[in-house]
Amino acid sequence: MRTLLLATAVTLALAAPLSRADDTKLPDIGSSAGELLTPARQAEYGGMMLRELRNYGYLLDDPLVNDWLNTMGTRLGSNSAQPQQKYTFFMMKDRQINAFATLGGYIGMNAGLVLTAEREDEVAAVLSHEIAHVTQQHVLRGVERAQRDQIPILLGMLAAVVAAQQAGGNSSGDATMAAITSGMGLMQQRQINFTRSNESEADRLGIRTLARSGYDVDAMAGFFERMSAAMRGNEGGYSTPDFLRTHPVNITRISEAKARAEQMKKDTVLLTTQTPTGVRQERVNPSEPDVSRDPLGSGNLLLPAGLQLSLPAGGAAMPRGASGLFDWARERLRVLSAPTPSELIREYEGLKRSQKDGLTDAQRYGVAIARLRDGGSGTRQALQDLQQLESEHPDNLWVELALGEAESRSGQHTEANRRFDALIKRLPQNRPVALTYAAVLNEQGGTEAGQRAQAMLRPLLARSADDPVFQATFARASELAGDSSRASEAYAEAAYLNGRPEQALIQFQALLKRPGLDYVTRARVDARIESIMPTVLEMRRLGVHDPEMSRN
Repeated sequence: MRTLLLATAVTLALAAPLSRADDTKLPDIGSSAGELLTPARQAEYGGMMLRELRNYGYLLDDPLVNDWLNTMGTRLGSNSAQPQQKYTFFMMKDRQINAFATLGGYIGMNAGLVLTAEREDEVAAVLSHEIAHVTQQHVLRGVERAQRDQIPILLGMLAAVVAAQQAGGNSSGDATMAAITSGMGLMQQRQINFTRSNESEADRLGIRTLARSGYDVDAMAGFFERMSAAMRGNEGGYSTPDFLRTHPVNITRISEAKARAEQMKKDTVLLTTQTPTGVRQERVNPSEPDVSRDPLGSGNLLLPAGLQLSLPAGGAAMPRGASGLFDWARERLRVLSAPTPSELIREYEGLKRSQKDGLTDAQRYGVAIARLRDGGSGTRQALQDLQQLESEHPDNLWVELALGEAESRSGQHTEANRRFDALIKRLPQNRPVALTYAAVLNEQGGTEAGQRAQAMLRPLLARSADDPVFQATFARASELAGDSSRASEAYAEAAYLNGRPEQALIQFQALLKRPGLDYVTRARVDARIESIMPTVLEMRRLGVHDPEMSRN
């Protein structure tokens, strides 16, 4: 239970209202919630929560998985009731079935939910539901209903949870649970009332977002039905889904979702497309404007005659519906979220026995990734498995990246680098490709490899300020390249994003004392010290200390 205590505490604390919601009341269009917590303040709370989750190792920061999740989430967000809202999607390692939304458009999903889903449409259904909680300001309205002096109490509960986690030992779990119980006891019934009054609205808007994005509208009711069955029978070895505790499901709600889906299907047509990764189906409403098409192309009356512009993809339509990558993402998550290698082996052995045709191609990919992560003699077998998979799926980026890693770790540096160079040429500034290649170069070591990795990552630097994986990779590349100042700066940024602001502050202050620091770097470091200092002071005031700093 310890693995999600902090996430649960923060989410429930920020979402729980302190007054009973009126189920018959229309949405409060004139809400003053923004006066209590401005958008900037909401983003600050969301960012703080994300860094703390990462600090305690709850997040799964994998470039490929994150790219898949963010592509899906961004597509849904752009088709939601508030397309201008900024969203941050992240994956949790925990195998409990759960997803949640909190302030600032931060939406988290557990690996267990993806492992339980049978197709991408079901994952998209959950995401669209959580997006609706954000667009309708359900979390923010809950905070607004609270008294203004309750905000410090909620943050104090977070501090108590963090302190309990830092204490360690057998009493850590009890202390954490006590902190949550004391903060949530009086709110529990009102939390349930508030949830009931908003879940229907989130379902209704979520299913519209699902349809507009080209996903199967039946997925929402289907996933809820299976989750309800899992709760009754505890199928698949999972505990009672946390998702159903915070998102209660009953027969009425499932029936309403089915009815909405049937109504929406009457107004749509089903399109089937053959893709390199399989067959993709999507529903399109001919009566609605096609938001996936280029809004800047010909026919735009706002542009001067004869002037045509196009989106970065060269005017091609934005992708709709399932990506075709779900099976591969699920197996990668299975490997990355496994408690131990031995349990992962038993899991794949069980899958092989239970399936008539043995492991699927995506599951074979998962086994190869597991062997590659274990290293040693498994690397050679992983290389062979991935070579076979590449021959069967030549256009699959996930297989190609893993094969490049296996080649490099098998000593075939020239072949690996040639493969990555071709991928970079084909997919310039692609985050998973750039980060995987840079990590491989960092493993190879040497000044030349570091300079190559640094040069490749530098174009992505401006849009990677909040990416700890990028910052750590760029720091190591800069270190190998002999650029010590840039390496120190990136290491400090990685420490801050990983929930260690005190370490980051000390590293930035040490960097500022170095002789010969150029004016631009000095100004940038000064600005970061100024922005991080209030966070460190507030944490100290709350009694939250970095355990590594305390030991030192």
